[in-house]
Amino acid sequence: MLDLKVTETYDESQIQVLEGLEAVRKRPGMYIGSTSAQGLHHLVYEIVDNSIDEALAGYCTHIEVTIEKNNIIRVADNGRGIPCGIHPQMGIPTLEVVLTVLHAGGKFGGEGYKVSGGLHGVGSSVVNALSVWLEAEVRDGHEKHFMRFERGVTVKPMESVPFESETGTTIRFKADPEIFETTVYDFEVLEKRLRDQAFLNAGIKITLRDEREDELNEEVMHYEGGIRQFVEYLNRTKTPIHKDVIYMEGSREGSMAEVAMQYTDSYSETLISFANNINTTEGGTHETGFKASLTRVLNDYGRKYNLIKENEKSFSGDDVREGLTAIISVKLQEAQFEGQTKTKLGNSDMRTLVETMMNDRLTTFFEENPSVARAIIDKAQTAARAREAARKAREMTRRKSALDGASLPGKLADCQERDPHLTEIYIVEGDSAGGSAKEGRDRRYQAILPLWGKMLNVEKARLDKVYGNEKLTPMITAFGAGFGEDFDLSKLRYGKIILMADADVDGSHIRTLLLTFFFRFMRPLIEHGHVYIAQPPLFKNEKGKDVRYTYSDEEQRACLDDMGDGVRVQRYKGLGEMDPEQLWETTMNPENRIIKQVHMEDAAAADEIFALLMGEKVEPRREFIEKNAKYVTNLDI
Repeated sequence: MLDLKVTETYDESQIQVLEGLEAVRKRPGMYIGSTSAQGLHHLVYEIVDNSIDEALAGYCTHIEVTIEKNNIIRVADNGRGIPCGIHPQMGIPTLEVVLTVLHAGGKFGGEGYKVSGGLHGVGSSVVNALSVWLEAEVRDGHEKHFMRFERGVTVKPMESVPFESETGTTIRFKADPEIFETTVYDFEVLEKRLRDQAFLNAGIKITLRDEREDELNEEVMHYEGGIRQFVEYLNRTKTPIHKDVIYMEGSREGSMAEVAMQYTDSYSETLISFANNINTTEGGTHETGFKASLTRVLNDYGRKYNLIKENEKSFSGDDVREGLTAIISVKLQEAQFEGQTKTKLGNSDMRTLVETMMNDRLTTFFEENPSVARAIIDKAQTAARAREAARKAREMTRRKSALDGASLPGKLADCQERDPHLTEIYIVEGDSAGGSAKEGRDRRYQAILPLWGKMLNVEKARLDKVYGNEKLTPMITAFGAGFGEDFDLSKLRYGKIILMADADVDGSHIRTLLLTFFFRFMRPLIEHGHVYIAQPPLFKNEKGKDVRYTYSDEEQRACLDDMGDGVRVQRYKGLGEMDPEQLWETTMNPENRIIKQVHMEDAAAADEIFALLMGEKVEPRREFIEKNAKYVTNLDI
């Protein structure tokens, strides 16, 4: 890998100051995205990113993240420690500058770091401003320094004592409930992010501990193989068509790129890219270079060795990426991020670097491993034939639609409103529940489409098998936006698509099948927040005129305690047991209902869970179910 280690001195002179902290508590969303759970977890990432930067610079090998009781976070590393001498510009300890001045750090023009991962570069000072309190301990090999702050204000000036031992920084903080909607951390959310960082920085060890319960929960993430192991991890639920992960790296003018890739027998692609450890979910120049090179190299190799005949068309990008799992990671000094969420890399030279590196390394790999090259080309040829079959099926579907006037499906009970901003469609399991939903709905803006039986598992089907499928076609027609490469979000007929199935195993299976289809063939529906899951009640409790519905066993126990004796309890086994009025009141009335929006903040996690639950391998699915049995109510996304 490219040597990114910094040889210059890292001291107070490297910390440059740009501006103060004033606006952070007034407008926290500007600095951490939101004050929801997402923003809360972002606090941890900001502190960890500083430790990761120390690892990139070559000085940190172990990061420990601990969730203490009362949701206090402790992040400790064995890096050099934040500089603590008197800052030449500010005249106060540099540790205080770093923790109380916005945009103060070794990443803004100083020589402290060649490459840094923080997207906003706001880091520790913002975490300090948004915490009830924050404590910093720095060990520099000679002394141990300590400071304490409350809501960004210094309350305990720096104290220093002799300490001739290890170096590093430990930050402890308590997020401010005045700022955040919740201050409870999700172990799995932190684990996912930290695991990515461990994969992306080969050799670094990251330990995540949860001390909130009596039983300690701990995950140690340490991957000497870096992104090679990342690909193996993502493919653990799939069957690779070649044994070893293909790995390539290259560098030029202080930037580096590395790619790890492996093909599986699945029909979908998983392409995840990073720039300076930031997940570039909107892609960018590094992805463009990768895709262009992959298509070119496979076509050139196939033509050279007569694996693609003269009368055959060249492979398209979609053909060569079917079944591919790939990680692209680039590191550069002046990353330029674009796009709506600032997660699209814009540096044009990174396309050149990735494309040139891939052209050279992948061609060499295929020349040295002809059996692997042939297996990949066979896969692409099968994909090309299926794509051609899908094209013919699509044209037939279009002609059929034109002949029948693109009529809406017979089982659809449409709504009167035509403005998609005001309309919603319930996808309901079974004709019985569909009948109740049709009677109970507000027909002005609520449409109902009943589904019957299990639908096609698209995780195990190619595109040509999806066209004309009798279970999927009514839904595709009702939505009006097409699917696959023809999908057009602007033609969507309903602003909310609400999945309403029974709260049992069959209902969960149907929801998962539907979400798999949306994820594979209508992904913008999820990306733009159009998909929701209805939460029907599990119990109805009656005592005289007092009627209450509950949605979980825990809520039910609390309700019974509150209502006292003499409560008549009805346990709903399915939606079909509710009459239209009950279904409206509990599950469809916007004033009372509970619906959960389906988010896709992390395509890798979504892809992994769909492949695991809907794929061919049984053992990983069994392990997942056993591990998550106690969380079964949250099995959906």
